[in-house]
This record gives sequence, C-alpha cells and structure tokens, in this order.
Amino acid sequence: MERYLRALDEPVTSLRGVGPAAKAGYSELGIETYSDLILLTPRSWEDRSTIKALGGIEDGAMANTIVEVLSHSWFGGRSFKKRTLKIIVRDISGEGDGRLSLLCFGRNFLEKTIRVGNVYYLWAQVHYNRGELQSSQFEAYPVGDDLSMPPQFGQILPIYPLRGSLTQRLIRQNVKDVLASVERFAEELPPHIRERHQLISTDVAIRTYHGPTDLPTLHESRRTLAFTELFYLQLATRRAKAQSQHSALPARGPTSQELALIESLPFTLTADQLTALKEIRKDLASDTPMNRLLQGDVGSGKTLVAWITALHALGRGGQVAFMAPTELLARQHAESAATLLGPLGVRLAFLTGSVKNKERRLLLEAVGSGEVDILIGTHALFSAEVRFRDLRYVIIDEQHRFGVEQRLALLEKATVPDLLLMTATPIPRTLSLTVFGNLNISTLKTMPAGRKPVVTHLVSEASRKRMYQAVGVEFERGHQAYFVYPRIDDSGEDDVRDVTNMYEYLKGEYPNVPSALIHSRLDEEEKIAILRSYQQGELSYLVSTSVVEVGIDIPNATCMIIEHAERFGLSALHQLRGRVGRSHLQSYCFLVFSSQLTDEAKSRLKVLKESNDGFYIAEQDLLIRGPGEFTGTKQSGYLRLTFASLTEDLNLIQLARDEADLILESKEGLLGASHQIIRDVLANSPYFDPVRSDA
Repeated sequence: MERYLRALDEPVTSLRGVGPAAKAGYSELGIETYSDLILLTPRSWEDRSTIKALGGIEDGAMANTIVEVLSHSWFGGRSFKKRTLKIIVRDISGEGDGRLSLLCFGRNFLEKTIRVGNVYYLWAQVHYNRGELQSSQFEAYPVGDDLSMPPQFGQILPIYPLRGSLTQRLIRQNVKDVLASVERFAEELPPHIRERHQLISTDVAIRTYHGPTDLPTLHESRRTLAFTELFYLQLATRRAKAQSQHSALPARGPTSQELALIESLPFTLTADQLTALKEIRKDLASDTPMNRLLQGDVGSGKTLVAWITALHALGRGGQVAFMAPTELLARQHAESAATLLGPLGVRLAFLTGSVKNKERRLLLEAVGSGEVDILIGTHALFSAEVRFRDLRYVIIDEQHRFGVEQRLALLEKATVPDLLLMTATPIPRTLSLTVFGNLNISTLKTMPAGRKPVVTHLVSEASRKRMYQAVGVEFERGHQAYFVYPRIDDSGEDDVRDVTNMYEYLKGEYPNVPSALIHSRLDEEEKIAILRSYQQGELSYLVSTSVVEVGIDIPNATCMIIEHAERFGLSALHQLRGRVGRSHLQSYCFLVFSSQLTDEAKSRLKVLKESNDGFYIAEQDLLIRGPGEFTGTKQSGYLRLTFASLTEDLNLIQLARDEADLILESKEGLLGASHQIIRDVLANSPYFDPVRSDA
C-alpha cells in the first residue's frame, strides 16, 4: 500500500522505546506523528564508510579505524575514585600505523568493557596535546572473532537534533521502524519532471536520505526531496499570483492630481520610480485586489511613490489608509503628506493611540462619514472602533514590523482592498522567488541625483579620539550628527556605553555645541519637539538609541556614530546609516566596535564597510542570519522548509519555479493528464497552504 510522506498520522508513542521521557523530547522537537519523525532533518552526517587511520591524522579530525588495546593506566586525583582511566590503543587497520590515548572522563566503567588485547572498531575525534594524540569523545565497538564488523562501521550515520532524554540510537531506530512500516511511499513528482531534472523516486529518496550508503547517493536523495518541496512551494505561490493577474485591465494614466504633484516637485522622478508607478497603476486597474511589495534602499523615494499612487486611488473613489510602525514615523509621514497633498485639496487625518477623547471621537466620525480621504497612523488604524466609509487602498510602511494578523485586521475594514507593502529592507532574490513569490514586487534601486555614497569607517578604541575630532570638523562646517548607543542607561555592564552617561560625556567633548538626548522612554510629544528642533538646525547632534533607525530625514546630518556596532543586526546598521547621506553633502558612518568580536559580528561589520548597496547587504544578511530570522517567519509554520535551503539552493529554486510556471501557463494547467500525480498530492497531502503567506 502506498502512503504519502506527510500523511503518516500514527503517533510516535506507538514506536518501540518511546515512553513518557522520549515523548517529551520528541514534543520539544515538534514531533508527534510518524510523518513528523521522517521529516526530521539530520543536522549533519558522520561518514564512517571508509577507514581514516590514526597515522598522520590532523588535529580535530575524526578517526574511523580498527584498533587493538595495548594498556590501561590511571591519571589525576589522589584517591582511586577520583582517578580517570586512560586506554592506549594502536591502529591495526593496515591504512596507517599510529597510537591514541582514550581519556575516559566519567567513564571508568570502560575498564571492564574495553579490554587489553582485544580488537575494536573506533570512531573518535582526536587532538594533539603535548605531542600525544588523545581523544575524550569516542565510540568503541568489539570486532567479532570472525573479524565481522559491527553495524556502525561502513555506514554514513545521520546525526539528529536531540532534546531531553532522546539519543541518536533511539531516533535512528525509530526512523528505521517507520520506514519499514511503509511498503512504498507514493510518488510526488510526475515522471517527465523527474527525468528532466535527473531526480530519483520519492520512495528511494526518503529511505536513502535517512540511511545513505555513500555521499553521492545522499546528495542525490536530498536534491530530489529539496526540489519536490520547492516545486510545491512555487506552485502554491505562483497559483496565488496567477489568479490575481488573470483579470488585469489596461492601466489608466496619471490623474490631474498626480500630474500636479509631480510637476510641483523640485526634482525629477527616477526611472525606477516611474516604472513602479506604472506597475502600481496597472494593478489598481484590475478588478482583483492588488498585492504588491515596494522595496527600495533607504532614501530611494518609496514614500513619494506611495503618495502619488494614493492620489491615483483617490481618483477612482474611496479612501486610503497609510500605516506606519511607530508614532514618530507616522507623524513624519503625516507632515510629509500635508506638505505634498494638502495643497491639492486632499483631506488628511492622523490617528495614533495618543489621540484621545473628543478629538478622537470627532476624527473617527469624519473617517466613517467619508470626510477623510487619507487616514495616516500606527497600529491604532486596525482597532475595532475605526470604521471607514469606503476603504479601497491600504499602504503599510516597514511591513516586516507588523504581524500577519495585524495586516489582515486592517484589510478586513475594506470591501476589496488594494494592498501596497513597503520595505527599506530589500528582499534577497531567493526570498523573492519563494517566501514573497505570491507578491508582485516593484524595486527602487536608483537613488536621487546628486547624492554621494556614505563613507563608512570601522573604529577601534584606539581610534576613538580621531573620530571625535573628525565629527567636530563637521560641526564647524555647520553640519549635524547622530550618536547611537545600544541601551538607555547603565544596567551593570561596565563595558557597554549607554545614552544617558555618554550624553554627559559628549557635552564635555563638544562644549557649547547644542545637543539633546532622545530615546524610547521619552513621551511622544517630547520626542517630536526634540526632532523638530533638530530638523530646524537648533541642535547639532542627537544622542540616541536606535529610535532614529527609521524615518528621520535630516538632509544636513552628515555623521552617524554607532557605538558597540557589533551588538546591532546588519539590517539595523544599514538603516541607521541611511539616516545620513540624504543630500549632496558628503556623509560618514563610524562603526565603533569592542575588542572581542564574534565571527558573525566581524562578518556584519565587514559587509557594511565594503558596501552601501542595500540589496547586496540583504543577501549577506540572509547568509549570516538565515531565512527564518530574516523574514520573521522562524516560528510561522508557512516557511517550514525541511530539505531545501534558501541560502544554498538558488539553482533548484529557479528550476522549480520554471516547472511551476510551465504547468500554470499551459492550456490544460493542472488538469493535464500528465499532472495526475500533482493533483493527488495537492488533494491528499499538500505541502503548503496556498492561501496563507507571511509575506
């Protein structure tokens, strides 16, 4: 009887050796059924298929060989109970002579099981210590009198993640029992697709994946399983996207209000902005709701594109909602809208949690009666009390800061809402092909004319004085700066600088230079007053936490100093750097780091030093952090890729996408006779929910 990989619903508690303790361990891994277990991905494999003798072995390498026990001895501790057993063995594999000392910390009982004169199969991680080859992490299994080898030898063993009382031996046995219980796994790809991409059957792939005989077959099985997974992900996202495009109508040209706004600008729109406007107008002309992501580097002009498209939406009737993640950013957008759209007669309103009592009631009544064209605000927009008369267009800035449920709550206030998501964190190509595959994406890469790349310096403690002097020169030129620290005040870590203490220190470093302290504990009105003074040039520098990461636009600011830069993520560092370099003035970013850096922190700082390209930085961020962290979908369930890697399988992603498109663009689509296997999988054991996406 054939069964699908994802349709084995028997509980793991029915397997041998799975009692309450093992059940608890499996639960921590999210494993409840047979399917969950065989979809558990090994974190690595141990290649025990060939002899790796002790002679000439490198420090830290794994030995895989046959040894004879020469002697037992003891070391350490004055009493017998505190001594540690030391077993000397020599290599008799014939592949290279050598001796090894097995240090049996906490395992003195091995004196009775690893006996002098006997022969054993040995798997051990070895190290050189004072000229002696040693191992404290090893496995030894007796070789039979007939020289028969134990089952652990000559295999490639999967190493599974462990929780609680789970052991590798138990998981391997449980996986083996599950695979043995299924006569044959149902095929999940049609023959013509498997042949075109040289893939093996699903049944062979899953069995080989958990018990490969050699590395080439392991690679072959993972490639098949990864391609299958990516194919069904692409099919789900491409179907959703295709459905939204079937009813597209010819795009309307710009309205008179759009043209009036564009002609009033003191600069010309970039080519990318013009392209994005055309793409969005085409989506808005469709009778299917728009679902588009507008991505662009910091300072590329996304918000202006959003306002112009809002005018286009208003020309078609209805209302617009613009949502930002913080009150500070929402207020700045409101001020921008008042400057750009107010003169055109657009009726604007601003709503956040701080709008209270009568003012709030009157504002909500105006929104409900249709007297407000564009409502700008924070998460307050999706509260139950906000009712629109006719919401048609929803714009969400910094979309990754809102959860899926929050976005849906706002969309539910509209009958047929068009949705524009904006992000200054560019989407790496692998994610745009997968996680965001059901979105249409517009990209702004071209920066406004006249802007110079920000010069980035890495600053050690020894160079701090020179950095302060360089910033002082910028103050003398009449320019402004930001000093950013990772925390507000001293929390007991003496080596970490904070805004409160450094604000006082910097006043001594720059006497008579006006400044202010700003952080999240200040109330909104105080923060707004400080930023307004800064914007008007009354302050030369701000001492801040990362509250200035998004949305602060001060063209005269030319210096961004980020202390303890190693404590910030790559995306946050790039966003902070984007607060300067917003005019024709040459700007600088100083990344101040501590003496002790992790390899990951070094990688982040190196990327920032080498590039100002947000798209390159996003790709590197994906490589460093991984897809779950990058997209915020680590716990979502939608992007739970088992076999595929978004950082390593770009070629497979593209091949899977091409196959999905071939099917969906064909005359018969999924109803074609050769696609019966695909229809069966979608009906009986779907990989992904085609409706839900965290994008």
